[in-house]
Amino acid sequence: MLPLAALAQAWPAKPIKVVVNFPPGGAADQIARAISVPLQEALGQPVVVDNRAGAGGNIGGEAVAKATPDGYTLLLTSGGLVSINPSIYPKMSFNPAKDIVPVAAAARVLVFLEVKPSLPVKDVKEFIAYAKANPGKLTYGSPGNGSSPHLAGEMFKDMTQSFSVHVPYRGAAPAMQDLLGGQVDFMFDPGIGLNQVRAGKLKLLAVGSPHRSPLFPDVPTLNEVGLKGFDADTIFGFYAPAGLPAEILARLNTEINKILATQAVKDRIAGLGGEVAPMTPAAFGAKAHEDTARFGKLIKDRHILGD
Repeated sequence: MLPLAALAQAWPAKPIKVVVNFPPGGAADQIARAISVPLQEALGQPVVVDNRAGAGGNIGGEAVAKATPDGYTLLLTSGGLVSINPSIYPKMSFNPAKDIVPVAAAARVLVFLEVKPSLPVKDVKEFIAYAKANPGKLTYGSPGNGSSPHLAGEMFKDMTQSFSVHVPYRGAAPAMQDLLGGQVDFMFDPGIGLNQVRAGKLKLLAVGSPHRSPLFPDVPTLNEVGLKGFDADTIFGFYAPAGLPAEILARLNTEINKILATQAVKDRIAGLGGEVAPMTPAAFGAKAHEDTARFGKLIKDRHILGD
């Protein structure tokens, strides 16, 4: 076997695998596929997406953490694998802070506070007042315990001093289906219900992000209505096994950032309710560290465990 330094000079000499630790069709999968095609053209080798879902993303994460750090196995995941999972899965088989390294951020996916149309509120201020006046009456769906939309709901409860009942599902799609059917009252949607909002089947009250969404410029952020510091965005990005040669890491970061600057990829990610998020590896790692501290306290205070 060639030493890693020699591998870096010859890289890439064969197909590259991008493990996505979520099922096909979701945001992570769509982001991976949107970037893999132009990345294949830039590198001159096939880039193959391999979905390995399960255990809150830990199965795919472990596969990459234990792979050879030669640039031929990458991970496309949400920030939750690094910033949330270590707090909600106390017996993880790998350490995301040490066993994988950030390569390039890809997309910032915003979350949208949506309610069923029959709820007697017309804007987010009325919704907050209604939630506070009716403790325990409202229910909110999420893709599962410890998911970013779940933690967004817990942040909302903390900041508004209200109480709503969390209903976890196995994925965002079934949670959205029950919101549309009126079985739950609201949801912090990671972008999958935006067409339903446009069709008038859901009410969009606010964006749970630091800034407004260009898709809905008239919809306020929760920061604007008094929930200062509310940020439930999810950063999706590429990681590699620890020990990846610096030359390969730098090349991947450069090529991915070039791809994120193209209009085609910007439009594809905007369609998911997100925006491209080019960063250096250091900035990407710093963001994950910041989120770990922020979410870790919330998880500890609320005694949240993964499914």
